[in-house]
Amino acid sequence: MVSSVHRSLAHTTLLALGMTAMTINPSIVLQPVSAQTPVPTDTPATTVPTETPVITTPTEAPDTIVQSDTPASRTSNFSDVSTDYWAQPFIQALAERNIIAGFPDGSFRPNQPVTRAEFAALIQKAFNQQPVRQLGASGFSDVPANYWASGAIRQAYETGFLSGYPGNVFRPNQQIPRVQAIVSLSTGLNLTTTDTASGVLSNYYADASAVPSYAVNGVAAATQSNIVVNYPNIRQLNPESPLTRAEAAAILYQALVRQGRVQPLASNVAAANYIVGGTGTTTGSTQGGTIVALAGSSSSFSTLTSLIRTAGLTDVLQQPGPYTVFAPTNEAFAALPAGTLEQLQQPQNRELLRRILQYHVVPGQLTSSQLTSGQLTTADNVPLNVKVDTANNQISINEARVVQPNIQASNGVIHAINEVLIPPNLTSQQPPEGTNQGQTPTDTTVTPGRATRGGSSYIGVAGNIGLGGDSALSAGNLAVITKVGLTRVLSVRPTAVFGDDTVVLIPVTLDFVPRAVEPTEQARFPVAPYVGAGVAIETSDDANVGLLLTGGVDIPLGNRFTVNGAVNAAFLDETDVGLLLGIGYNF
Repeated sequence: MVSSVHRSLAHTTLLALGMTAMTINPSIVLQPVSAQTPVPTDTPATTVPTETPVITTPTEAPDTIVQSDTPASRTSNFSDVSTDYWAQPFIQALAERNIIAGFPDGSFRPNQPVTRAEFAALIQKAFNQQPVRQLGASGFSDVPANYWASGAIRQAYETGFLSGYPGNVFRPNQQIPRVQAIVSLSTGLNLTTTDTASGVLSNYYADASAVPSYAVNGVAAATQSNIVVNYPNIRQLNPESPLTRAEAAAILYQALVRQGRVQPLASNVAAANYIVGGTGTTTGSTQGGTIVALAGSSSSFSTLTSLIRTAGLTDVLQQPGPYTVFAPTNEAFAALPAGTLEQLQQPQNRELLRRILQYHVVPGQLTSSQLTSGQLTTADNVPLNVKVDTANNQISINEARVVQPNIQASNGVIHAINEVLIPPNLTSQQPPEGTNQGQTPTDTTVTPGRATRGGSSYIGVAGNIGLGGDSALSAGNLAVITKVGLTRVLSVRPTAVFGDDTVVLIPVTLDFVPRAVEPTEQARFPVAPYVGAGVAIETSDDANVGLLLTGGVDIPLGNRFTVNGAVNAAFLDETDVGLLLGIGYNF
């Protein structure tokens, strides 16, 4: 119920900006593109086998890849496809579009070979090509009219994707080799190569000589179109190996990318490293890019990138961090109520936009395997609810679902999500009427306990090393340290150093943006410096109050802890100087 109230408040605020309320739930629908008309060939290039296995004629459907009337077809999470499985992005994307499905037991069986009938069924679900030839009324002799895939086989033949064998047979239960599947897509999509086909193969594949002569042109064309996906060795085509279900998902997804019907994988997603000729394979690891750079280079995050610039967060997200960003896709932003984006980009609403975007950023780097059910605290010290469904390999952030995890950046990690996250206290953060352009309430509005640009608020313990004077600050003692964020740039840091003459320090500090420190070539971590002044109170019989000067650094350890080091100089009866080294628990 609380969640419902928060969502209602969020939509009420959006309505106040002049928008029609609607549920924030993007719908990703593939619209058919203009059909291509491939030219058929008299050469049985797409289906020439090197062996002649036994022909069987099944009369009922097995557990198939495409089975839209089963519950499995409506889920994109499978018990045997983990979030770090090499083909997970391909499988999940196609499952969400109802092109592939799992088995009744919730599994996908990614390593199971695909039959020619199953591949025909996949083609039927994935493409909408126009017929280029006709199959006789009687069809193939080994595909009865009541065979579960007879319609898919007829369509795959008539649209030019698949052909039969001599003797008017199709061999529906034969495992389809990788080379046949690749050539099938190349032929059905009418792809051509711009270079010498044999040269293309020699350039990309160590086993180019194993490609059958009938398939050379088709494989070369598919390669240049970035359709071929080779795992685990990108230079090993293994043309005669049976196509697995995972491999089928990969090449079908790439074929849809070729048609412009789905977005290409981000170049630094692990799966992109196995796309032959793709950006992930030509550049290798792309972890040198910051979160902003990677988002800007992906067509899936163009709206987010534009909003980050508008909100003035580019410099923040280019800092060393590290950060975890739950990044809404373009489709997620498009599903917002009409006019929302335009209103949020108005100068008077810049602070509201910044708060919404900051709600998607969590200090520290958390990959999908490190996320656990519970709460995370955002950069603005607002809680996010995380739900990890290990049974279905699904991660939810509030009401949004992670659709593409672990996009690695040099200063953190991006998890693509399918909804825009709305802060629960959005209504209290709406800019007042008449807010002037350029005004930034967050820099002046005091919110005790919030995160500053230097990191989270915390409370912890420390050890004090005395450097001079005659109070507790000048001797080796234990201390309690705190940081309480007040605004985006200011904190108050009450500290008590215990001893014979206990000293209480109350400085107000100016917190700076974290900077990267590299003590060695292998080590790199962010350090957030601060400086400040305040009062020092000596609690002895002759209590004394004096000026306090302080300076130090905060070093975040993940999203739960912060290491602190600070030098304090208190001007009491004498000048007392101490070095504090401690660790705090973030809140």
